[in-house]
Amino acid sequence: MGINQDNGTVLEKQAQKVKPPSLYKVLLLNDDYTPMEFVVAIIREYFNKDGETAVQIMLAVHRDGKGVCGVFSKDIASTKVELVLSHAKKAGHPLQCVMEEV
Repeated sequence: MGINQDNGTVLEKQAQKVKPPSLYKVLLLNDDYTPMEFVVAIIREYFNKDGETAVQIMLAVHRDGKGVCGVFSKDIASTKVELVLSHAKKAGHPLQCVMEEV
């Protein structure tokens, strides 16, 4: 704070603007080998979607080449990507999961 010499009023510094943290979309990518049922199970398990929503996301992956499973902070999105990739690899499926900044 500084004092304005002219009239004695106190001038406050403008508050620094804090940028909110970036958000990231977690997407599943289509391939010709991973069974649709496995994709639905992944969406339900790691993204807490009900059966109908999971099927809709899986169909978007199949139809559009990718589907958004959720939007999260960077750390959570990164963890979800790692969990999905690890689960798919252990199950022998080439399913790919990526994150993109919103």
